[in-house]
Amino acid sequence: MAERDRTGGRASTTGRHPAEDDAQGNQAHGDPEDVRDETGEPLLVWERPEPTDRAAPVWLNRDLIVRAAIAIADAEGLAAVSLRKVAAKLDAGPMRLYRYMSTKEELLDLMVDAVYAEIHPPSPGGDWRAALRTLARRTRQAALRHEWFADLLGGGPHLGPYALAHLEASMAALHGVPGFEDAGTVRDAVGAVRAYLVGAIRMEIAERRVERASGLTEHQWQRATSPYLTRMFATGRYPTLAWVVGDATHPSAATAFDTGLDLLLDAIDPAGDAEGHQPGR
Repeated sequence: MAERDRTGGRASTTGRHPAEDDAQGNQAHGDPEDVRDETGEPLLVWERPEPTDRAAPVWLNRDLIVRAAIAIADAEGLAAVSLRKVAAKLDAGPMRLYRYMSTKEELLDLMVDAVYAEIHPPSPGGDWRAALRTLARRTRQAALRHEWFADLLGGGPHLGPYALAHLEASMAALHGVPGFEDAGTVRDAVGAVRAYLVGAIRMEIAERRVERASGLTEHQWQRATSPYLTRMFATGRYPTLAWVVGDATHPSAATAFDTGLDLLLDAIDPAGDAEGHQPGR
């Protein structure tokens, strides 16, 4: 897991300060307003107030900056996002953006939380399985709208208000349900669902990217590889794989996602445990 820096962003994997991956570092552009908590620690980007923008031809705020960055990521991928490119899209100087966020990593955090804002939690008090299923489906749909979102899932913790609300809704769905009285059990169950969600979304989006890059649909790829697999299966070295490939159905991505999720929910459902063993124990 990537180490977090003290401003709330993910630490650079290059060994430099994260801002250096996008420009010359904060000293070259001017830090955002230095606001600290009662202990003297810098406030995270979520708590820092919007700066009072100086008179300029183009009015800016964090929401406009994040929306512009998301538009770039949706069109060109996450690698295309830079503070300089976002500034150009907004017809503003790059230095101005550093008054609203101190690093590119903070921009990515804000983008992630903007996607979480699209994932509306289910109404409280309903069936816990239905609630977790709804959250998972809506998260998948948001990731399919913003494929770059999958690249940022499963890394460091997401601490934005909408990300926290997503986690709260997941845990609240289990809180008070018989078999989930223990806080650690709730944590482990939600963690298992999240692990499935991250893996399934990343795999689906990776397959979509491969399909676009190769120009082959899934059916065309299957036809192209079928002769090779037929020869390999004929060796008798992969009998179970041959049986599954030959006899199993090939559902849509959405159906496969739901099926896998239901298998996981069955596994963590305390009501389905004949021996009365608590999930996660």
